[in-house]
Amino acid sequence: MLTKKQYDLLMFIHERVGETGVPPSFDEMKDALELKSKSGIHRLITALEERGYIRRLPHRARALEVVRLPENIAPPHRVSNPHLSVVQAPPPPMHSYAPPPPPQPRYLNTELRGAALTEVPLIGRIAAGLPIEAIEDRNNMVGVPSLMITTGGEHFALQVRGDSMIDEGIFDGDIVVIRKQDRAENGEIVVALVEEQEATLKRYRRKGASIALEAANPAYETRVYGQDQVRVQGRLVGLMRAY
Repeated sequence: MLTKKQYDLLMFIHERVGETGVPPSFDEMKDALELKSKSGIHRLITALEERGYIRRLPHRARALEVVRLPENIAPPHRVSNPHLSVVQAPPPPMHSYAPPPPPQPRYLNTELRGAALTEVPLIGRIAAGLPIEAIEDRNNMVGVPSLMITTGGEHFALQVRGDSMIDEGIFDGDIVVIRKQDRAENGEIVVALVEEQEATLKRYRRKGASIALEAANPAYETRVYGQDQVRVQGRLVGLMRAY
């Protein structure tokens, strides 16, 4: 699931490229989304890039490529001009920006097959940008091996979107099991809410008043924030994958 701002920016870039063949400038994106600074646009672009919706082309000004759209939007196709490194698609229909719910996992790791299951809320995708408390839907549940559930804790599940944690063996489409908590130790993989807007799965490092959220993919840079900009939502305790 994309946040409203992430969706609006993606569609603004997509529509501008379709109209002119050139991505909009940071100032144009800032004005279109009514943001006060370009730093907010940078954060949104980074989030869209991590989730595989856009790609920044190196050594070129204003070089953004839309590589996919949300599932309920028509798939993109290349423009006919061979000199443009952009993607365009037909205009989107008027409907909700949220994609359909993620599928239930069909299989578990071999050693966990046949294990007793505990149902926990499957509250969406890790790309979701609202606080965990605001997006929880207990009508959508998933069976989790009881061995992944820690005694006395509250748990939820999220489906991973993007490849920013692939070096930790966490891939696009995986379902992660999260123990709900608001604190973390250095080195733990957590769901962190950044500036009350963007939820992300990263390794947590704290030094003094700064918090670093580390990706596990050299293609993505470590992001450093002030302690008042990051709120821990939970800690990774398990992972499930469909085969």
